[in-house]
Amino acid sequence: MQPIDWGQFWIVFGVCALAMLACRVLPLFLLKGRNLPPRVEEALGYIPPAAFAALVANDLLTPGMFDAGIWPAAAPLVAALVVVVVARLTKSLLWCAVAGVIAFALLVAIV
Repeated sequence: MQPIDWGQFWIVFGVCALAMLACRVLPLFLLKGRNLPPRVEEALGYIPPAAFAALVANDLLTPGMFDAGIWPAAAPLVAALVVVVVARLTKSLLWCAVAGVIAFALLVAIV
């Protein structure tokens, strides 16, 4: 193992910090006080739900999920379906979380 070259470390660290600031902070300053077209605002509104859906789908659907059988793989999917129904009815994140935890606990207890 080679010793750490601190000069290279600080260069990489600085470039990463600048890239992060450019991607996260710079748009805030550039767009401050400006009105975006309605279609752009609508498109930007889809980013948080899409990112959350990608994270959830990554945990729900995995390769080899049916190796242990249908029911162990279906339990999280059924609990997710319960959460979707509760979300449509209540539009409350709190009730979605409570319903999801309870549904998953009951489904795992059945197995």
